[in-house]
Amino acid sequence: MDIRIYNARILTMEPGSEVIRGELWVQGERISYVGLPKPSDIKWEREINAEGNLLLPGFKNAHTHSAMVFLRSYADDLPLHEWLNDQVFPMEAKLTEKDIYHLSRLAILEYLTSGMTANFDMYFHPEMIARASVEMGFRTVMVPPVMAWNSSPEEAEKDYIKLNSGNSLISGILGFHAEYTSTPEMLENIAAAARKHKSPVFAHNSEAASEVQGCIERTGTTPTAYMERMGLFEHGGGGFHCIYLSDEDIEIMKARGLWAVTNPASNLKLASGVAPLQRLHNEGIGLAIGTDGAASNNCLDMFREMFLATALQKLTTGDAAAMDARAVLEMATVGGARAMGLNDCDTLTAGKLADVVMIDMHRPNMQPENNIIKNLVYSGSKENVAMTMVNGRILYENKGFNIDVEPEEIYAKANEIIAGKK
Repeated sequence: MDIRIYNARILTMEPGSEVIRGELWVQGERISYVGLPKPSDIKWEREINAEGNLLLPGFKNAHTHSAMVFLRSYADDLPLHEWLNDQVFPMEAKLTEKDIYHLSRLAILEYLTSGMTANFDMYFHPEMIARASVEMGFRTVMVPPVMAWNSSPEEAEKDYIKLNSGNSLISGILGFHAEYTSTPEMLENIAAAARKHKSPVFAHNSEAASEVQGCIERTGTTPTAYMERMGLFEHGGGGFHCIYLSDEDIEIMKARGLWAVTNPASNLKLASGVAPLQRLHNEGIGLAIGTDGAASNNCLDMFREMFLATALQKLTTGDAAAMDARAVLEMATVGGARAMGLNDCDTLTAGKLADVVMIDMHRPNMQPENNIIKNLVYSGSKENVAMTMVNGRILYENKGFNIDVEPEEIYAKANEIIAGKK
């Protein structure tokens, strides 16, 4: 569809960009123009008066386990490893392929309400996740959850090839669940596949102090250094969480151009700790933000993540200037896109894919307009999302979904699934 959005404020998130007043044109899947108003002889299928609302690149949720929405508010108030081993893993073992398809659809609805246009998903049966995303018009990048007891690097490589040869909304990056759920042989095979395909590698990394200590006892070094020793980062990649990093870990991340994906709400709720974002930022390490799964968060909300990302740095560093609003907004948009390999939809630029969010400026929490970027990060919320567009298609607008299924059907199916597992 050819769409013209006019009378808009626009924040392209290109380097040095500021909020401008203008319009944005979408032709098919891509942005064809962004800038000051100008005449056009294009026959628009739809023209939208933004009424002064703000357009910016869609948020990229850079660490998710979408189907884990079925465990929202199910196993709360427990330490990380008790939560994971005693509650999450046993329940996940009961999920079927069709369950994962239906549950992924529920997560996508929630992503859209928060202005997210893509997610970086790690879960079983990626073909079911891909089906859900494609049917709903959402963009998903997948990384395999390879663990010693339920999957293999060989399967992960086959999935990687399939994910990168089909629908443009779907792509894959190699990886595995974590060092503590892997064997050396598995990691060697993943490293070989990464070299073969020149793929980055992502995994959970240094989420808990006990995880790091356990790795040191098993391997003589930290998870990051061990992964480096195993040859996993020859083509880049990164880690999810990255809370307990040593000086050596940070040097490895700098040398390899690795990304650190922070998940502040999940890490707080599980009492895991606070990632050293300000130090990583100062060292030039790429940063992105993810929600993690709804089993540990429990809300898939980028606004809450942005606020926590900056506020926790101010608290833990004792510096109220730490991780300012612009830096955090970049993490949630440009950083997430680039960590996920989505360089074609990181900014609002002519020629790039039209993944766009519109923020309603006509709400009390967006006024007065002393600084729009600071309003977004420090006072913004999901109520401000007026529109979410993915690949040139408006999927969420004025609190309603433009998808080919009734949301209530998705909700009912999710409740049916969890009721059958208890």
